[in-house]
Amino acid sequence: MVEESFTLPLRPPTRRPSNPDSLATRIAQINAQRGSFRNVTEEGLQTEIDTLQAAGLTGDEEEEPESCDTKSPDRLEQLYKSRMEIIQFAAQAHAEATYALDFVSLLLSKHTPRQAEISMSPILKQKAPLGSLDVDVIKQPEQSESSKKDIDTVSRGWKLENFDCAANKILKSATRLEEEVAAETKYWAEVLSIKEKGWKISRLPRERQTLGVHFGLLEATPIFRDRGLAALRRANGGDLLLDQGLHVNRPRAMRVRVQENGHTVGSSPVKGLPSQPENLVESRIRHARDSLYEEELFHELNREARALLQHGIETKHNLVQFKASDTQQILIDLVDLNNPDLDVYEMSKSRAEDNLAESLATSLRILLSYAHRQNLRRRTQIPPPLKAGKRPTPEFPLLGPIVCFLQHRSEFQWMRSFLDDLRGTLKSAGLSFWYTASPASSINQSNPPSRSTPPPQPPSPIESLVSTFIGPMESFISGTFLSETSGFRLRISTHVAPNGYGTEFELFTNLPCMPGTNTTAPQRFGLRSELQDYMLYLFTIDLVYLIPPLSGNVNSPVAQTTHTHSHFRADTDDDEEDDIEDTASQPLFHLSSLSTITTYLAAWEPTFAKYGELTAYCPSRRRTKKLRVDLRRDRLVLRSGWVGGSECEGDEEGVDRVGRGGAGMVTDGKGAIAYVWRPGTGEEEEEEESKVKIDDGSEGEKSLQSVVLLMGAKDV
Repeated sequence: MVEESFTLPLRPPTRRPSNPDSLATRIAQINAQRGSFRNVTEEGLQTEIDTLQAAGLTGDEEEEPESCDTKSPDRLEQLYKSRMEIIQFAAQAHAEATYALDFVSLLLSKHTPRQAEISMSPILKQKAPLGSLDVDVIKQPEQSESSKKDIDTVSRGWKLENFDCAANKILKSATRLEEEVAAETKYWAEVLSIKEKGWKISRLPRERQTLGVHFGLLEATPIFRDRGLAALRRANGGDLLLDQGLHVNRPRAMRVRVQENGHTVGSSPVKGLPSQPENLVESRIRHARDSLYEEELFHELNREARALLQHGIETKHNLVQFKASDTQQILIDLVDLNNPDLDVYEMSKSRAEDNLAESLATSLRILLSYAHRQNLRRRTQIPPPLKAGKRPTPEFPLLGPIVCFLQHRSEFQWMRSFLDDLRGTLKSAGLSFWYTASPASSINQSNPPSRSTPPPQPPSPIESLVSTFIGPMESFISGTFLSETSGFRLRISTHVAPNGYGTEFELFTNLPCMPGTNTTAPQRFGLRSELQDYMLYLFTIDLVYLIPPLSGNVNSPVAQTTHTHSHFRADTDDDEEDDIEDTASQPLFHLSSLSTITTYLAAWEPTFAKYGELTAYCPSRRRTKKLRVDLRRDRLVLRSGWVGGSECEGDEEGVDRVGRGGAGMVTDGKGAIAYVWRPGTGEEEEEEESKVKIDDGSEGEKSLQSVVLLMGAKDV
């Protein structure tokens, strides 16, 4: 037995009748209490009232005199009805007394006709003659001994039969009582076991004689909180039955799926119903609680999804879907566990993204429990002042944190992928830069408590852990450009809410070559394409100002810088100068075939840095040469040509022929050239430098400096 006793009265409650007693009942009560009305006098009633008032017993029962205004037509109508009832009862009593008098008079008319005729009614005189009714005393005949003995035998037999019948009924009642006691004992034992396991037991609101169990959550929305109460009824054998009412939904569960390119690559596990019906009521209560919790979770997801439509969340009849990345999509639906089409075995197969789907499903359930705790904490605090309008019910933050995390992770991974690709492209040209990325963190948006309200209770460690996942998220990426004194700092913040802005990029830059970029105000971007174009723009400008130092220019108007290679003649005469254009019309220049590279150009000067253009004057030809830098995510192109002439811009097919991890030079046959670098793939990019295959079997380095020197040569 447990220490705490649980008592339940079984006597029926007494109720006061809703309908008042009739007039006949009241008259009978007065006659039984005070006797006939003849004994009731006004003086006696007044004396009794005075005695009770002197004793102080009728002070609270004094009635205020009714005013004239209270006499409504209904009151008068009630008085008329009461008067008619009294008249009817008096007439009925008079008729019954007349019938009794006629009966006695007719009986006496046999012996004293004249006296009896006086009391007879006229109707009786017409219908029945005098002396037609008489009374005689009949002597009972004597019975013989044999008949008396037979009567005694029959009487004894009837008594024995009645005794046997009574004994059988008592035995049946005892058996039935024993069965009832066993059934009640079993029923209350199961109720007690459920109560000992932590379930709340109480009476039903509309059936006070029936017990019920609470399996719903008190902090849930009203429609689900009311459904969290089921009756505990007793079956014939004493088994406990869980009665959830007439409108019971089928058991359902939430399922999270991950799709990639239209194929399901992950699914959260869904626990199906047992193959055989379970007899344990606790198991049925648990199933009912889980199903109700899943229904409430999906209901709140739909409510929140309708408020987050601007963030790409779509809702259908029984489906909520949104994008997790560029290729992945998350689908959340509510499945029927009794559906024969639901293949639990197929869902239990291992897939690549099962961990992601299960993590999302678990996170949604944890966030709903956290929202319930916040409701409880809010109810225990001092309520805000009352307002005229109805206070709105906000949506629970369930989908918002999930979408915020996935979207922030996708944007962060994209930014790192962009920087890695750009670093690979520049590395193939002999350039490098570095960057560091900090992990994602949550932005604290808690408001400080006001002075008028007491400070709230400190949250539990679990609530503190979950609260870090609720707010907006941010990450930082810091790095440098190609020059050592330059740098940038990128802040990626994501806020998914009905009034949130999604993902925003804030870029702080420091480029010494561009004074306009050294500002404290950041550049804000909302789209990837805008940020990518701006980052390529900044890297292009930095690269444009980096090319003059790489080309080895000196302060003299005409700089001749000789680099040792194999046999390329530097001493060209005036006759050979006329053949430069023929030499430049060759389809490809090979770096290893140049023994000496002689620069006949003045210093390269950035003329239109924002367009990636540099110019250098050639005194020998009295022309200006132009160099254009085209930096993209997957390639770096240097185009060179004379001002007013071709710039090798039309041969895009030749540029595209340079595959990933390679480099090459393209000409248009008119003296303009373009050199292309593309990033490598895999470990080959990190372990060895990229080489250019040439016609004579030798190899040359793909460095930006060597290409710039080549484009400054006299023969190019």
